[in-house]
Amino acid sequence: MWKLRRFLKDYKKECIIGPLCKLFEAILELFVPLVMANIIDVGIANRDAGHVWRMSALLVLLAVLGWSSAMFTQYFASKASQGAGTKIRRALFAHINTLSHAELDALGTPSLITRITNDTNQVQQSIAMMIRLLTRAPFIIVGSLVMAMTINLKLSLIFFAAALLIALTLWLVMTRSVPVFAAMQRKLDRIGVISRENLSGNRVIRAFSKQKTECARVDAATEDLAKTSIRVSMLSALLSPVTYAVTDIAIILIVWFGAVEVNAGGMHTGDIVALVSYMTQILLAMVVVANLVTLMTRAGASAKRINEVLETAPSVTEATAEPVTVDSNAPKIAFENVSFHYSADGDEELSSVSFSVPRGATVGIIGGTGSGKTTLVNLVPRFYDVTKGCVRVDGVDVRDYPFAQLRRQIGIVPQQSVLFSGTIRDNLRWQNKNATDEEMIRALQIAQAYEFVAKLPQGLDSRVEQGGRNFSGGQRQRLCIARALVAHPAVLILDDSFSALDVATDAALRRALQENTQGMTVLLVTQRCATVREADLILTVHDGRLAGQGTHEELMRSCDIYRAICLSQQGETEVRHATA
Repeated sequence: MWKLRRFLKDYKKECIIGPLCKLFEAILELFVPLVMANIIDVGIANRDAGHVWRMSALLVLLAVLGWSSAMFTQYFASKASQGAGTKIRRALFAHINTLSHAELDALGTPSLITRITNDTNQVQQSIAMMIRLLTRAPFIIVGSLVMAMTINLKLSLIFFAAALLIALTLWLVMTRSVPVFAAMQRKLDRIGVISRENLSGNRVIRAFSKQKTECARVDAATEDLAKTSIRVSMLSALLSPVTYAVTDIAIILIVWFGAVEVNAGGMHTGDIVALVSYMTQILLAMVVVANLVTLMTRAGASAKRINEVLETAPSVTEATAEPVTVDSNAPKIAFENVSFHYSADGDEELSSVSFSVPRGATVGIIGGTGSGKTTLVNLVPRFYDVTKGCVRVDGVDVRDYPFAQLRRQIGIVPQQSVLFSGTIRDNLRWQNKNATDEEMIRALQIAQAYEFVAKLPQGLDSRVEQGGRNFSGGQRQRLCIARALVAHPAVLILDDSFSALDVATDAALRRALQENTQGMTVLLVTQRCATVREADLILTVHDGRLAGQGTHEELMRSCDIYRAICLSQQGETEVRHATA
């Protein structure tokens, strides 16, 4: 929690005035037992009704002032906690967007969502409770002990003994519950993962009639969380009974020994009432402290998870923010002996890959599943840094580019078509905010998407639901291709972006791209040999290595892996005819 204090720097006034108001309320509360004792020992003992009424009015005044002070504290606590929570969420979201793909893969989407929402809420609630109660409860306990000492020093020893026993209980519970709360948050992440998989893959689950199996997975995860919650709740449940038991015993002892003192003439009846009132105040304060300890332990576990994200440094960083000078005569893209692996102890995904791509060339990248095709193209926009070697764009190492200059010239259509809620127009303007309707329509025509968009009642202003679920897979792919084309990129990366298209649409799209992307360098990742046959350069990737590069005819003669892929898809007679 201490590391998150920077988010309260704009709320110093609230963090100071709020506790002071609560402290003022506590001071007023400490005077109440003395006033009650005075009413009993003076007003009632002397049958002085006027004194009783005056003291009663003083009690009302103390109550009103205490209530007003509490309201101010509540306002300041809400302002500071809500403001700090907002800042934490903004900082988390901004920092997450600076992380590279490697860190995002390691942290996981469900866990990040839990940290932005649930964990931040825990911290936010703890800030409010600290402002409201952190000063009041200890002051009430200490103040009650001091006031008890002023009334009767011997009986105040009972207060000290009770306070020590309760404090010991709080310490024991806190030390045992902190690790359990951390485990609860991890198990909450697990539930988030399962829920996300079930909601996004609901159709697959239904298609395979796996509802019962998935319900069992959810039940097992929630049961595990429930057992952990029960365990920590049992620990926390000890606080109130132990606190009440110790306090009740202390009250009994105060009344017992106090009665002896009254009979001996050493105390007044009102003093015993005051001592009991102070003991009750200590009880209530200890209960508050117990709840505050429980809340703080949970908030501490959540704060640790938040700090874990904020302290995660991106592995891919900018070397400079200043634009670099490019070499217009160099190849558009060049891989120089590139090797890459996702983790230090993992196997290499790419090994000693070298090739160059001229400006305006169309490059087909083909290979089996898991061969490293997507990894290869992800190194061009520098989503990951190479382990060895160098990737150059316009003769400049991609590690020397500012992110904006490098990625502004690259349009990418990923394997999973991602559309955002809004309208088709909003999605097409994702990178080019000033795109005209003519530019968007032209991009839709090239992507073979204009036909179905034009049939929609609102055309470009038609709604796109979350994830584009109101469009088919092929329609989403074509809209994503159009979005990339609207930006007029110098490099267009199509990562298996034709997989949901039928053969006719695939052919029409390839023909439209060839006719309308002059000067644009196109990297076309696919598993279909028909898709790359007309490419200027074909790269055949196998087990992370470049098995062959050249044109279709050259690879058919020289690359066994490429020839095997073509033969498996089209047959020997058809391939020979197409080659001829």
